[in-house]
Amino acid sequence: MRQEQAVEKLVESLKQDPSVRSIFLKGSMGRNEYDEHSDIDLYCLVEEGEEKAFLSRRLDHLKSYRDIMFYDDIFIIAPQIIAIYDDWLHVDLFMVTEETFQNKDYFTVLYDPDNVMAQFQTADKLTLSKQEFKDHVIDVAWFLFQYKKSAERGNPTWAPEMLRYAMRSLSNVLLYRYAKDRSQLGLKAIHTHLPEEKQQYIQEIYEDITPSSHKRGVEKIISLLKVEIKWIEEMVEEDEQTIPFLKVMMETFSAEEIS
Repeated sequence: MRQEQAVEKLVESLKQDPSVRSIFLKGSMGRNEYDEHSDIDLYCLVEEGEEKAFLSRRLDHLKSYRDIMFYDDIFIIAPQIIAIYDDWLHVDLFMVTEETFQNKDYFTVLYDPDNVMAQFQTADKLTLSKQEFKDHVIDVAWFLFQYKKSAERGNPTWAPEMLRYAMRSLSNVLLYRYAKDRSQLGLKAIHTHLPEEKQQYIQEIYEDITPSSHKRGVEKIISLLKVEIKWIEEMVEEDEQTIPFLKVMMETFSAEEIS
């Protein structure tokens, strides 16, 4: 696979850099869940005080794989270069230090002569906290409320968009039940970590989240919530607002009372 070939060449180059202490993969490759379409999230942990020197050499390292068609130098969670190669492979090269590394995903170590990364090896990195789970439940109810307003206003583009927002959070909620250790991933993980019947039903929902059929889409979302509401309620049972609000929104689009 070209991803593996690229990683091999890039690591060989980066290992020669005097500032680099460790090289590792995150994202789908770091979790060993990648395929031929996956991007490469490649991280270099560098020596404190040598960040500027390493930043100036990143592009040369990236060119060790093959010709770059496009690149951009940005900062989101860390300094990174986005590179798109002439074979359409996409690589994100991140630079971190021991102090700036955000330990929020699984990773695969490729080079670590001083065993720096051992301190970051922990479990449950992609599991939602109880508060994060509750926040996603709130967001499902909130965006159903926003959908109601947009649909009543007759906005054919914004109304289905509100349903998409609701589904993004609902995907995290469902993963919390069926694949808890991947519940942070949300939509990108449902096609591999939810039961097949749930995957198929969610696909049917998305096929109806359009300007012409969003009313059918919201009915299907409510049907899905009816199946899951009991255990959702158990997860946030100490809260006096979240579940009542969610049930009100479910009843708004349902002919029956939600007990």
